[in-house]
Amino acid sequence: MSEQTASEVSEELSAWLEENWDPEITVAEWWARLSEARWSHPSLPEEAGGRGYNREQATAVSVGLAEANVVGPPTGLGHMLAAPTIAVHGSEEQVGRLVPEILDGTVAWCQLFSEPNAGSDLAGLQARAVRDGDEWVVSGQKVWTSGGHMAQKGMLIARTDPEAPKHQGITYFAIEMDQPGIEVRPLREMTGQALFNEVFLDEARVSNDNVIGGLGNGWAVANSTLMFERASLGGGGKQPISVAPGTIAGRLQQSVGDFTNRVNRGPEGDGGRGMSTDSLVRLAKETGRDDDAVIRQEIVQLHILAEVNKLNMRRAKAGGSRTGAEGNLAKLAMSELVRRSRDVGNMIIGADGMLTGKDSSTGGAVQEVTMFSPAPAIYGGTDQVQRNIIGERVLGLSKEPGHPKDTPFKDLLQN
Repeated sequence: MSEQTASEVSEELSAWLEENWDPEITVAEWWARLSEARWSHPSLPEEAGGRGYNREQATAVSVGLAEANVVGPPTGLGHMLAAPTIAVHGSEEQVGRLVPEILDGTVAWCQLFSEPNAGSDLAGLQARAVRDGDEWVVSGQKVWTSGGHMAQKGMLIARTDPEAPKHQGITYFAIEMDQPGIEVRPLREMTGQALFNEVFLDEARVSNDNVIGGLGNGWAVANSTLMFERASLGGGGKQPISVAPGTIAGRLQQSVGDFTNRVNRGPEGDGGRGMSTDSLVRLAKETGRDDDAVIRQEIVQLHILAEVNKLNMRRAKAGGSRTGAEGNLAKLAMSELVRRSRDVGNMIIGADGMLTGKDSSTGGAVQEVTMFSPAPAIYGGTDQVQRNIIGERVLGLSKEPGHPKDTPFKDLLQN
């Protein structure tokens, strides 16, 4: 682990950017430079292409890239989930084969976990993988697959042994998405977008070389992925300009400088898809509501919650986990931040909240957050799931009655 201070990290990055940033090169060339210099995912261990940075050091990198107004590393689930999971559970060969193409943005990933009847009870999944020589044949259905329509690879968990207990007969695969046995169908949301997809697997094939973490150990590997997801979703902080990775997105050969003038960054500071306190303060001033005592108090409370969440995650990464539930707490905080920013935004704009787009005098930003606000409490593990984990694993509360843990999956009631 690097012993650099956050300030020293910022200075090194600034000097590197001075020599290497070039708005005339392509996105692919820029990401290759970031990857070679180990700035793409600095919190990964060195053997996986990172720098072994803790959260404070990694945050200094994100802030430095954002303040320099340069394009950041490849975003998406490959960077956020697949790379750190493979770094922990993958073999040396798998790390060397799968992680570099994530760090240089040439391959985009999706997460094939949830199913129509296995969402909150993820271990109840029924997608089957059957061994056929050096390959596995997979059939089943996945849902809520973010970015599945642009992914070249997927993190797949499937049941490989129905005779084993519920949590023990699951295996984790890295599967190729571009094959005849996989169909991706977009799901239109009430926001008008289609960020999620349902995925149908009909005798899709995956090499045995792409089993991550060992046969039947998929639940443990998947829990690592979920841990990284909760920590990332709840982390917040200033983020650099983001560009979608992978060949399907079609960004790799565009000039990297084309993206530096675009307003394609999410709100800074509060994480998720809420409005930052800075943007709410600006909105209050623009609408003449900045002298309203109630609105000022609500903005301050939002700011306090965001700062407490940052300190929680900083403590978890820098000083070690105190409770074992820092990621779950961060995910809950992120959901609350989005809801509160929605409420404060609508408090500021009043009746204008019933209008959208060009019909709104404030541009529709609050309305977009309002439409999106139910989502963070659902994706990445619902708020109820997070509270169950905290209650059972941290507070020691009793679990709900159920079958003995060693009951074979095939003997459990389905659906």
